[in-house]
Amino acid sequence: MTINKSGQAHWEGDIKQGKGTVSTESGALKQQPYGFNTRFEGAAGTNPEELIGAAHAACFSMALSLMLGEAGYTPQSIDTKAVVSLDKADGGFTITKVALHSKVAVPGVDKAAFDNIIQKAKAGCPISKLLNAEITLDYELIA
Repeated sequence: MTINKSGQAHWEGDIKQGKGTVSTESGALKQQPYGFNTRFEGAAGTNPEELIGAAHAACFSMALSLMLGEAGYTPQSIDTKAVVSLDKADGGFTITKVALHSKVAVPGVDKAAFDNIIQKAKAGCPISKLLNAEITLDYELIA
């Protein structure tokens, strides 16, 4: 079974003065502006790194929910933030790290079992598998 989802981008102009828009198939993003200024200068709009961060946080949270469910637990809440690091390296820029920060409320879960499950979710999330970067995880289990 293959699921295909799409996003698209439109760009006009050179790298510093140019501007673009990004959209998603679902319409959740529709011609959202992006450009050099949104990526490097903090201007309003989005950028590839925050989109990757949002995708990774969502994917990880869903993977954790699935794996907790398979172990017989139902999370009350999972709140995850993914901080994507873009660093200048030889030959250009590269995403070097994603730091996942998650607060999870799961009634009745044993801490050792939870530690095992959350590490499996980090490794098994499809976005984690996609990224060629160091992925760290810190979390808080709310009893």
